[in-house]
Amino acid sequence: MRMLSGLLRKFVRNGRMRLYDASGALHEFGSGENGPTVTVRLHDKALHHKLAFNPELIAAEAYMDGTLTFEDGSNVHQFLELFSVNRSGLASAGSQKLLRRAWRGLKRWQQANPLGVAAEHARHHYDLSTDMYRLFLDEGLNYSCAYFRDPDNETLEEAQRAKLIHIAAKLRLEPGMKVAEIGSGWGSLAIQLAKCGTQVTAINVSPEQLKISRQRVEEAGVADKVTFFERDYRELDGKFDRIVSVGMMEHVGVNYFDEYFGKVRDLLTDDGYAMIHAIGRMTPPGTTGPFIRKYIFPGGYVPAMSEVFASLERVGLWACDNEILRLHYYYTIRHWRERFAANREAAKVLYDERFCRMWEFYLSAVELGFLHGSNMVFQLLLSRERDAVPIIRDFIVDDERALVKPMRTRKKAAE
Repeated sequence: MRMLSGLLRKFVRNGRMRLYDASGALHEFGSGENGPTVTVRLHDKALHHKLAFNPELIAAEAYMDGTLTFEDGSNVHQFLELFSVNRSGLASAGSQKLLRRAWRGLKRWQQANPLGVAAEHARHHYDLSTDMYRLFLDEGLNYSCAYFRDPDNETLEEAQRAKLIHIAAKLRLEPGMKVAEIGSGWGSLAIQLAKCGTQVTAINVSPEQLKISRQRVEEAGVADKVTFFERDYRELDGKFDRIVSVGMMEHVGVNYFDEYFGKVRDLLTDDGYAMIHAIGRMTPPGTTGPFIRKYIFPGGYVPAMSEVFASLERVGLWACDNEILRLHYYYTIRHWRERFAANREAAKVLYDERFCRMWEFYLSAVELGFLHGSNMVFQLLLSRERDAVPIIRDFIVDDERALVKPMRTRKKAAE
């Protein structure tokens, strides 16, 4: 326990950790202030040294395997909250500095997403049972950041519909426009864009999502306006008035930013523009955490804004607008975590207990990353020509209100 105790003394400054080691001895760390008190029990002596070397991965695996448990009413969310409010303490430990240096050195290899491998990485996550995703997503199966105007009083469904309208307003769509969607999820955005009168070409590498998407556009009555392809973004050809990509850039990988933005540039008409919605970080370039990298999003990477804009400079695209959504994803994932917890037994029937623990760890970790960490969401408008996007932002608000008005009218009529 000596090495682990040394790390935890440096790490846990806010809140308190009460840790029972594998022999049953109790150790306490932290001030007890400005954070939760969490009681942890280790059931495997090997964790004493494994946790000291790679706590971010080993703690997750031990929880998944049941060799790290909680007592006195503590739970995994509180455990990760304790980690979250003590991030700087962990990063300052000498062993963790060396580990992070090694991760940075391996970053380009860890996030290698060449053609073919990128699809395998995406399917690892998105080809899970759609029934499992229905347990915690909104009715439209939107698996990306919602748009909250009043987080305490809006439902997840309302915030996700608002996100679709916000994006459509930014695109300034006109009937007959050709729109490409790179990374189409379960089809909700394609349906929204088609209802604006556009012709949508949507690509995805997940057969499971594509199957559901094709069913949904049929049900929505817009199958004649949306065409889905199982295709990597590098395989898409043609010219489009608008391009939209939501939650896709996180899967591109640090080696491929220029290829991704270069493809966006090549697909745009001269007077067209793109809307890119993705998770970013407000800190300098970093790495993907070992748990997320191994179990959740292999090949995934959240870019720093400096990496995004450096790539735009290299490929020659105008950044016409950038909106930063700082807390919207925190509120979104909080809904997902609470819904997953409420439907945990159903998830266990679909998969197993270990899967449920993995998913709990994932949802809590990413939620807290948007509350206490450096993560946020950005929405970029990009064009080949400087005048493709209106010179002031008023059009976004004007178009958004125009799109919302008929929805409110229909809602009142239904009441």
